[in-house]
Amino acid sequence: MEHGGDLLSYEMYYNGELIDYSSNINPLGPPKGLREVLMDSFKNLEAYPDMKYRKLKKSISNYLKCNEENTIVGNGAVELINDFIMLANRVLICTPSFSEYEKRAIIHEKEVIRIPYNSDFTIDMKAIGNIIEKDDLIILGNPNNPTGLRLDKIELTILHNIIKKSGAYLVLDEAFFEFCSGDYDSIELFRESNYENVGIIRAATKFFALPGIRLGYGCTSMALAKEISKIELPWSVNSFAEAAGNFIFNDKEYIRTSKEYIEIERQYMYQELSRLSLIKVFPTETNYILIKLLKWDEEYVFNFFLERGIVIRKCSSFTGLDKNYIRVAIKARKDNEKLIEIFNELEKM
Repeated sequence: MEHGGDLLSYEMYYNGELIDYSSNINPLGPPKGLREVLMDSFKNLEAYPDMKYRKLKKSISNYLKCNEENTIVGNGAVELINDFIMLANRVLICTPSFSEYEKRAIIHEKEVIRIPYNSDFTIDMKAIGNIIEKDDLIILGNPNNPTGLRLDKIELTILHNIIKKSGAYLVLDEAFFEFCSGDYDSIELFRESNYENVGIIRAATKFFALPGIRLGYGCTSMALAKEISKIELPWSVNSFAEAAGNFIFNDKEYIRTSKEYIEIERQYMYQELSRLSLIKVFPTETNYILIKLLKWDEEYVFNFFLERGIVIRKCSSFTGLDKNYIRVAIKARKDNEKLIEIFNELEKM
């Protein structure tokens, strides 16, 4: 399983509706009113989207609090990651991390350099400083998938300075940004430097519960935004995604409620799972939890949960993790209680 969310492959093994704990989508669902917006936008399908996405970029720039000239959009965060990779010389990846970083780099025939995270899943700053060269690109999940950890603000500032001095580039994949605490916002952090040598990528997929819309967006320097505009595919954002982007960022109540809900469930899940003796639960700053299995392997636990109607994420597909790791999403309380009940049942086996 290279990616989560593949319920079709497993529905034959359970007589009922599966609960998907392998993908990390806001359990509250999309913002209210979006259905009507999308239905009303059906008429827009008769024309091409604006190739420059002027209205959409204005909506995104208002949400991110950056200039429209710094704003970039794409068919999901992966397309924007792909565009940055195309501009790079070598690609540096800290492992374990999202598999598409390396996959996209290999497809574009870029040299890939893996730098393992430290044992506590923090970045190895010294190793990065020793390896990085001019025109390299380093991609970091912030928070990282599957570890759930976010870069410390001071650590991120130091890393950016190292990268700038080397003439390299940093891409922060912040697809899970909105789930995090408000200790810092990287877009605000890099505003004074005009986003020199840095790209910050976010998406409607996770927090706004719209994986099918495929809307990625972000912020970078005007120079890099212009370079990306030269290689990006035309009309990569469809009319439905454009309509969604012009609506969802204005729903402040939805954003506030979602943040509060996830924070409560994250604390509940972490505390309850930490009581168990046969698993190690790693701290998280987002809406999923990485777990090390101390008695079983991922296959046994995956099947144990599948037989009880829950699909979890096996993690051996992440470079740097073996078959003793799984990842679970944070969902609605009723579902979370069921997950914890199954873990308790597993412990008694």
